[in-house]
Amino acid sequence: MKLLTDHFYSLIKVYFIALIPVILFTACDKQKEPVDYVDPFIGTNFFGHTFPGASVPYAMVHLSPDVDTKGWTYASGYNYQDNSIIGFSHTHWSGVGMTNGGDILLMPTVGDKNQVLPGSKEDPDEGYRSRFSHEDETASAGYYSVLLKDYNIKVELTSTQRAGFHRYTFPKAEYSARIVLDLGHQLGDTKPEGKSELKIIGNSIIEGFKSTGSGRVYFVAEFSKPFLYYGTFDAVYKAPETGEGIFPYKNDEIGDKIGAYVYYTTEENEQILVKVGISYTSIEGARKNLKAEIPHWDFDRVKNEARKTWINELSRIQIEGATEDQKQIFYTAAYHSYLALYISQDVDGKYFGSDGKVHEAKGYDFYGSFSCWDTYRSQHPLLTITAPGHVNDMMKSIVDKVNNYGWLPAQHFLNVFGESMVGDHLIPIIVDAYKKGYRDYDIHTLYEAMRTKALELPKPPVPAYAGRYGLKYYMENGYTPIDKITESVPNTLEFAYDDWCIAQLAKELGKDEDYELFMKRAYNYKNVWDPQTEFFRPRKLDGSFLEELNGREQSIVHTSTGHLYYKYFDPLLIGRRPNRHYTESNAWQYLWAVQHDVQGLIDLFGSRKEFISKLDTFFELPSIITPPKYAGVSGTIGQYVHGNQPSHHVAYLYNYAGQPWKTQRRVRQVLDNFYRIGPGGITENEDMGSHSSWYMLSAMGFYPVTPGSTTYNIGSPLFGKVTINLGDGKTFTIIANNNSSENKYIQSVTLNGKPINRTWIDHSEIVSGGEIIFEMGPEPNKQWGSDPEDAPPSMSKN
Repeated sequence: MKLLTDHFYSLIKVYFIALIPVILFTACDKQKEPVDYVDPFIGTNFFGHTFPGASVPYAMVHLSPDVDTKGWTYASGYNYQDNSIIGFSHTHWSGVGMTNGGDILLMPTVGDKNQVLPGSKEDPDEGYRSRFSHEDETASAGYYSVLLKDYNIKVELTSTQRAGFHRYTFPKAEYSARIVLDLGHQLGDTKPEGKSELKIIGNSIIEGFKSTGSGRVYFVAEFSKPFLYYGTFDAVYKAPETGEGIFPYKNDEIGDKIGAYVYYTTEENEQILVKVGISYTSIEGARKNLKAEIPHWDFDRVKNEARKTWINELSRIQIEGATEDQKQIFYTAAYHSYLALYISQDVDGKYFGSDGKVHEAKGYDFYGSFSCWDTYRSQHPLLTITAPGHVNDMMKSIVDKVNNYGWLPAQHFLNVFGESMVGDHLIPIIVDAYKKGYRDYDIHTLYEAMRTKALELPKPPVPAYAGRYGLKYYMENGYTPIDKITESVPNTLEFAYDDWCIAQLAKELGKDEDYELFMKRAYNYKNVWDPQTEFFRPRKLDGSFLEELNGREQSIVHTSTGHLYYKYFDPLLIGRRPNRHYTESNAWQYLWAVQHDVQGLIDLFGSRKEFISKLDTFFELPSIITPPKYAGVSGTIGQYVHGNQPSHHVAYLYNYAGQPWKTQRRVRQVLDNFYRIGPGGITENEDMGSHSSWYMLSAMGFYPVTPGSTTYNIGSPLFGKVTINLGDGKTFTIIANNNSSENKYIQSVTLNGKPINRTWIDHSEIVSGGEIIFEMGPEPNKQWGSDPEDAPPSMSKN
């Protein structure tokens, strides 16, 4: 009996020992927070152009590794396919199509040779660059780490809003542990406005500024260990005595490609820390920023504080009924969305204005950059729901820009203003915020600025290029002609939409005459409609449509003024600037760019049936375009191109034509096909949160087809349950019962307990708190949302 008892207890013991890992794993899994799902490497391969380095939300510093500096592929400084690192710089743009940033680069090394040039990827040994392996590389929200294989140095990075923190763990090195600070390093080939300068102060501080194409980036770098040796360098100067531009124990340097180096003797696993504050106003501003945000040498404390900041931002949305991959994709999308809006003011509120003077933002954050052609569509509407504490500050920043610049800018980065992308899309960002109740700023200044810009050309000192491109023709003819204006068709379409937005604000402000004026102009899209081909087609100044290709060889017209354009209309041609008819798209992709009047577009086709037939064809055509090929054609479903913003709203247009079940199918197709885990998980340029915010909104079940209105189109919710914490104790909950990859179709919907058949919800219904419940199924309910009264609001419908 005793043997049986002992055997029984032995079995129980073995069982519980075996169960312990399962219990621990389950407990850990339950404790996993949204921040733990963030993978900063998503989008770092192919052309996502994201960066994996350390940052906090709405920051000025984005501290990340750079692997190359030239070409579109390295717009963020990083590409997952590379295997060597130049160093770690403090400014990067997230997911953009321009190669810019990379300011204030540091690189730790070990070796007898004092290398001041990075060397090449083909031969890293010729410079201070180092090989690395992804096996030795990690990244999370607010933290990055990598082992530099050539030097056996572990690099760790974290950051605050205005300062970067480096921790380098060195091997044993006598007189040969070294840190390079390279002000000549930059992403892209933008010509700086002047020379850079630096000063070495004592044995532990380097300060100065880097001149860039958009101004100066000031910095103060403090080192935790006094320098053994130090000096400066000028990488483009060769002294006749030495054949190089290295200057030991020199304290000051000025030039285009300058930097500093410091030496140490280190013990095995000795850590040297460097903290770097930056500013766009002054060295003193950088010093204040560093002192205020990292007054100590506790790296882990800053790392943990960065994590807590991300926890606070990401935990506002809780998702349930999602796979682990879906959680990773969703919370990384949230990470990229909140990462992408950059403040530009110092801790004391000072910022460098567009008039070349230092101003002060009193009691609010100043946002210096708006990639608005990308972000007006979904990024800014998302923030009106999930980041309400930042929206008014963004509007105040635009007021400041208008006052300082004397004009309403369009898309811009820092103080580089110009009409680099088609349209005038700060306008929908402003109007969308105002219509949704964000009004703690001077709306009258903004209204007058947008009205003036829509009616007049700028006067000096504002440069002519800051005006609406082709405004004279647009006002005189109701469209911009292809024989005078590049990308004339979207120029007309997007100005018509912007004018509709101005009309909505005029109505809110009681400006009835302006409302009528701009509503009339909002119909200008019809002036480039060709009923024969059923496309928005380029027109010449004389009113004639551009001839169709009809099997002829395409050619380029050279006008007497130097203007160039493709001679024949081809709906599958994107082409190259400056010859293009459409912006980064073709006639098929711009056919749907009437977000403010989808019903009017349906009317142009003659019926819902004809509209749906064309929309079906759009998604069913081959994805081939007429040569030359274009890198932006990625993420394709027929001629739908998710890699580029003009297609982003198109899947939702079935809602306007009585077949919302097709919207549900196509939205799920995009969600499933074009957002994935891992470095290659984003189809194309992430574009400052625009692709990520599309995913977030669409995965939650709705999308703002028409920013400037308060409505969101209903799509197909991806998760079983989403809870949005709205603040003040309010939540909005989205429940999708019986949801799965097969059960993508809406059977019925209730909002706060009441059935609804309309295919849209209003912003007020979300932010007031409540609950929307979707019943999902494997087959479409073709009756739900099919009545014309169920369609979302549209200019012609209203």
